[in-house]
Amino acid sequence: MTDLQQLQFYATPEHSCSYLENRRAKTIFVDPDALLDKNNYSRLSDLGFRRSGNHIYRPHCQNCSACISARIPVALFRPSKSQKRVLRLNQDLLTCSRAPTYTDEYYALYERYIRVRHHDGDMHPSSIEQFESFLVQSQFNTRFIEFRHDQTLLAVAVVDYLEQGISAIYTFFDPDLPHRSLGKLAILRMIQQAHLEGLPYLYLGYWIKNCQKMAYKADYQPIQLLIEGHWGQLPNVEIEQLKPENALRHT
Repeated sequence: MTDLQQLQFYATPEHSCSYLENRRAKTIFVDPDALLDKNNYSRLSDLGFRRSGNHIYRPHCQNCSACISARIPVALFRPSKSQKRVLRLNQDLLTCSRAPTYTDEYYALYERYIRVRHHDGDMHPSSIEQFESFLVQSQFNTRFIEFRHDQTLLAVAVVDYLEQGISAIYTFFDPDLPHRSLGKLAILRMIQQAHLEGLPYLYLGYWIKNCQKMAYKADYQPIQLLIEGHWGQLPNVEIEQLKPENALRHT
């Protein structure tokens, strides 16, 4: 397998930011032809990289450092009162882990979720090809975690298993059941699963303070952020005072 020091990286041209208005974004990708094993991927995750389909990437913006990698130390996590309510409310759901694959049932839920919840985003309109390239294609240990009520599929959390934790890749769910808080439930169940398997961390991707769709990750405490190349745990790194310009600059 390829050593990290031998990896080649490629940068995209600047493009419109998907998270912050009037911002320009740039991304670096690991050479897609590189042969990465679980150890490589795990080490890259600790450096702030994420996976999308077969691409391993990280923000590399010239004048913005708002995207900050976030992870939860699962042994220290204690659910809040509202999070405990979410768990109690969904005790009637069954959870099952399966290998990533395409099914009409998965895609129907995914398409409806994108159409209702992200109709203004760059993932809309969805397609079968997009679903497969984004979530199904993976060279790593990826699982689809299903949430069902009786036989009805309500949510799917897509996760990768790292050496030191679980990486939350994406979650899609029934948008017509807001009272169940299925997105919150998925994170809480992933934390529980990591703890049961003796894995120290749940990686949540990027926390973006001024983006409502990404700022919710700070609700799961304690949380660690990758600041200036080091993981720092809140509340030692005060999240209310943390400014995007003081966050990790992706270089």
